[in-house]
Amino acid sequence: MESTDQVPNARARLHHQPCAACRMLRRRCDNNCVLSPYFPPEEIENFAGVHKVFGASNIIKMIQMVEETNRDDAVKSIVYEATARVRDPVYGCAGIIFHLQKMVSELNSQLETVTAQVMEIQVQRDKLLSLFMNINVDDHHNLEFDDTNSNSTAITTTQWSLDPLFDGCTASIYDDSFQF
Repeated sequence: MESTDQVPNARARLHHQPCAACRMLRRRCDNNCVLSPYFPPEEIENFAGVHKVFGASNIIKMIQMVEETNRDDAVKSIVYEATARVRDPVYGCAGIIFHLQKMVSELNSQLETVTAQVMEIQVQRDKLLSLFMNINVDDHHNLEFDDTNSNSTAITTTQWSLDPLFDGCTASIYDDSFQF
């Protein structure tokens, strides 16, 4: 079993594919290649963009300036910046950041407007509730007389009560008709 596992590794060493950088630059890719860990053969588009913006020698210098533990993040950042520069040659990442900051600012102003509207509606609701509460306390029995028939008088009673299910006031009208 072990001998079959060693055969593919030996073939891989003999037929080592060059990294995307060496492939694009048409140079020999060996084990000491600085770019091979960060630009695998299938990511040639990433290296093409980075090479177009920064150049191969500058990329190697930037990678060597960073500690080995942070190089992967640095390369991701370089690729992101290069992609942004290809899309927007003038502003690059700064343009994207500016656009996002503008969106956040606009959304904050919309949030402030909606919050002010909600507060205004709550104040109106509180005023209506206090008005209804005053009607309930002061005019618990509001009597209205209907003189349609001279012999009888209809008395309509309006009673206001708070209904917790509807978060507001409801009115109940009772018709009490009686003869004098």
